Amino acid sequence: MAEFATLADVKAIEAEAAWADLDVARTMHEFLTRAKAAHGDRPAISYQLLSAPDAPARTLTWAGLHGETTRAANLFRSLGIGPKDVVAYVLPNCMETAVTLLGGAVAGIVNPINPLLEPEQISAILRETGAKVVVTLRPFPKTDLAQKVAEAVRFAPAVKTVLEVDLLTYLTGLKKLIVPLIRPKNPASHHAVVKNFHAEVARQPADRLTFDDPKEDRVAAYFHTGGTTGMPKVAQHKVSGMVYNGWLGQRLLFKPDDVVMCPLPLFHVFAAYPILMSMIASGAHVVFPTPAGYRGEGVFDNLWKLIERWRCTYLITVPTALAALMQRPVNADISSLKNAFSGSAPLPVELYNRFKKETGVETVEGYGLTECTCLVAVNPPGGTKKIGSVGLPFPYTHVRILTREGAIGFRECAVDEVGEICVANPGVFEGSTYTEVDKNKDLFAEGRFLRTGDLGRIDADGYLYITGRAKDLIIRGGHNIDPAVIEEALMAHPAVAMVGAIGQPDAHSGELPCAYVELVKDAQATGAELMAFAEKHITERAALPKHVEILPELPKTAVGKVFKPDLRRMAITRIYDAALKAAGVPAHVAEVVEDKKRGLVARLARDGAVEDAAVTAVLGSFTGPWEWQP
Repeated sequence: MAEFATLADVKAIEAEAAWADLDVARTMHEFLTRAKAAHGDRPAISYQLLSAPDAPARTLTWAGLHGETTRAANLFRSLGIGPKDVVAYVLPNCMETAVTLLGGAVAGIVNPINPLLEPEQISAILRETGAKVVVTLRPFPKTDLAQKVAEAVRFAPAVKTVLEVDLLTYLTGLKKLIVPLIRPKNPASHHAVVKNFHAEVARQPADRLTFDDPKEDRVAAYFHTGGTTGMPKVAQHKVSGMVYNGWLGQRLLFKPDDVVMCPLPLFHVFAAYPILMSMIASGAHVVFPTPAGYRGEGVFDNLWKLIERWRCTYLITVPTALAALMQRPVNADISSLKNAFSGSAPLPVELYNRFKKETGVETVEGYGLTECTCLVAVNPPGGTKKIGSVGLPFPYTHVRILTREGAIGFRECAVDEVGEICVANPGVFEGSTYTEVDKNKDLFAEGRFLRTGDLGRIDADGYLYITGRAKDLIIRGGHNIDPAVIEEALMAHPAVAMVGAIGQPDAHSGELPCAYVELVKDAQATGAELMAFAEKHITERAALPKHVEILPELPKTAVGKVFKPDLRRMAITRIYDAALKAAGVPAHVAEVVEDKKRGLVARLARDGAVEDAAVTAVLGSFTGPWEWQP
């Protein structure tokens, strides 16, 4: 079996057989049935409602997960879900979330929805997907999810049934007695029938499907991207793409005796595909701590002890979580850890170095997109890890760097030349990435290479680097924010003539939204007034700008569009200068220049005697590069 350490290894794996000829599962139920046959009594998923290292935990074996998924799929079919009908779930992490994800994909099309969204966004997604069944929480202390979903369902006429999961089943002792007394009242009424998830599932057979499961590829999941606007984009995922992600995990990384700590949400492709599908393919064991994962109470404080409890071999993470972990001592035996995997946003070099120094554990960075059913590239765990790169494209993934050359169409970029990252692999649904036909127009180069909207380059060794984003999305800790949300809200203010929203550098979240504003001639307004206006008119909390600045005139292109690279230069200068000043480092940003390989680079000038190490200690926490002024 070929290793995965170099580009030659990728080619050797691909040479073993064509993807279409590999012996992989053709349906989601067959995928699970294979896992049950190979690993029946081994643990598949463990879940803790509370984060304490000695908190009660529930574990499903592969046989148990197969049975529960079969029951859920049978239930969904009994509620009118056919192969082209949609089961949505708006759930925090719990065992039922994984069962609904898998059962929904077996019975029809499953549609995970971010439970942190506001009712308007949830409702817009339910309308876009035409969901017939929604699985969510029964009212429970410390969460308003049931109330938000009830409000959303009122404006989603296709929803016929709401199935409620009661987290009370995970509680023990005094807490189990108290919760029914303090449980919030049932939410506002809507047109759908409300049923108890556990009671309904228990009525279904676990040993067989009550319907045919033809071995044909089909769309089995809808994942929304961002969710920060009233009109979400919904990506379609086929069974083949879901299985491909699992095959990669099993072929290149995970073994049946691995234990994976995954405090990421199951509404996100990272947890759903590279992790959960890889567990099914490999027979490894995944642990989900608390409903909110990393956001859960006590998770950061207890994470090292949880890794010791479960003897985890891998930690799944994102840069914001790594930064939070580095503020806590390593207070447990984590010698079982082989690697941490980071995705969703760029990983600052300084954070990578600090994590390795504190834990002895290497962090492997990768790249994926919701539109590709996730995985595209990774720094090979068994090979060279190039810091700043997202690694080598996976086997059967063809990445090209293309640029448009007028009437002749697309041109392939040379080695290290920056262009648009375009991807073809078994996870790309060619021609039909989004549910809305219009959103697929001009999305594919040469009919099959998905245009990601990310700018990047490939070096001589085949490693992929991301240098910018053609789409201008602001990525706040892995959460995609459309700048139009901020711009449209501020444009509603009578004193505002023009707005440019961008991501300003942030040591914790990678980027935070900020806005630059040009006022109407002779109009009066302050930054504080506009910030208050934004808070009233932007429903998505993550999209609220952290900084609003009024400029005499916004930089513009020849055709009058706001020229955002200049705004980014201003933001980098402001943030870096403030960080250097706060740390007492005698240096400032003299200019921000565009480098074709590295993107925007801050050039510093010395204001006194200063060592490189002092600057790196401050600016290494940000993802952007810096250098001294020549």
